[in-house]
Amino acid sequence: MEQNWKEAALNASRKLNLINETVINNILSKLADKIMENMNVLLSANQIDLNAMDKSNPMYDRLQLNEARLTDIASDIRKVASLQSPLNKTLEEKALANGLNLRKVTVPFGVIGIIYEARPNVSFDVFSLCFKSGNVCVLKGGTDAYNSNCAIVKLIQSVLAEHNLDINMIHLMPAGREATAELMDAVGYVDLIIPRGGSGLINFVRDNSRVPVIETGAGVVHTYFDETGDLAKGIAIINNAKTRRVSVCNALDCLLINEKRLSDLPAICAELAKSNVVIEADNKAMTFLNGKYPIELLKKADENTYGTEFKDYRIGIKTVSDIDDAIAHISKYGSKHSECIITQNMSMAAKFQKEVDAACVYVNAPTSFTDGAQFGMGAEIGISTQKLHARGPMALPELCSYKWLINGDGQIRK
Repeated sequence: MEQNWKEAALNASRKLNLINETVINNILSKLADKIMENMNVLLSANQIDLNAMDKSNPMYDRLQLNEARLTDIASDIRKVASLQSPLNKTLEEKALANGLNLRKVTVPFGVIGIIYEARPNVSFDVFSLCFKSGNVCVLKGGTDAYNSNCAIVKLIQSVLAEHNLDINMIHLMPAGREATAELMDAVGYVDLIIPRGGSGLINFVRDNSRVPVIETGAGVVHTYFDETGDLAKGIAIINNAKTRRVSVCNALDCLLINEKRLSDLPAICAELAKSNVVIEADNKAMTFLNGKYPIELLKKADENTYGTEFKDYRIGIKTVSDIDDAIAHISKYGSKHSECIITQNMSMAAKFQKEVDAACVYVNAPTSFTDGAQFGMGAEIGISTQKLHARGPMALPELCSYKWLINGDGQIRK
């Protein structure tokens, strides 16, 4: 009888747990080489997906692969290979009075399912991090990226086969909702599911999965320009956070500006105009921007402006009276992803970092840095916005659980 994917993944996880770190690192290095050697194959498959998507779709940028991005992906995989293994680390050790010796050691989860949208780079990131941490990965990508993902998984499996390893250490689910439901129902086979995408996808997986879920990705991101904020720093930080890549979850969605700095708003927004960023401003901000920002790019904020993850060249602006007003707005509309304050007052900076409830809280630096590679983790499997197990960029240590090892010498419990 042919083995189904759930049994194959479970069996592969047992085999993966026996592979030594040197072999794992060699395979990851070989995969990086294969990416460089097979760029044309990967780009051709990606082009099929791109041809089916409107270029004006904000997801187009996330879907697109090119030589530079593939080169960066290969570099990230080599970085993961160079990192220390997170496995078999002793977290705690103690001897009990009865002579039992206890050790708490890191172990893989086993099988991790990833449900994600049109981001084929995620396929490489997930495999490299899961493989290095001893986990089998089951991928359920979006229909928009299916051809790209097929080519990527085929390349990875070819490297595994060349090293006589089970190709089921990575598995790609078919396109369609039925496969998503099957993955979310795979209790006893899949240990953890991590959704990557917008709030709709994340909420759906959280609400419907029978397998435990770590929430990641949805980013309604704010930057607060304080009364003492440095104008030059603020201009650069806000522009970078908004326009570096608008489709990613760490991109800026809402600028909160202290009412005492409204006269600086035209200067702050001047760089945004160069990228044709649409501003949705409240009445106070609108007064200072009228006639000083392109009229065709200036809109009045409405009830949908705040709390929206735009993933586009669009930003909301809200005037606040002080830092408490800013924190209250973030508490109401934020998604606990990344938040920033621009200030020269370090007591205000400390207050902001202490009181804002988010995975990453910045002072005088753009939220665009919320990224596993930027944090020195090699790559990331997602950015957790919850508080159980992991928070912020998730990389190798966050893909481990632990177990207790107890050694005795015939003791029995009374």
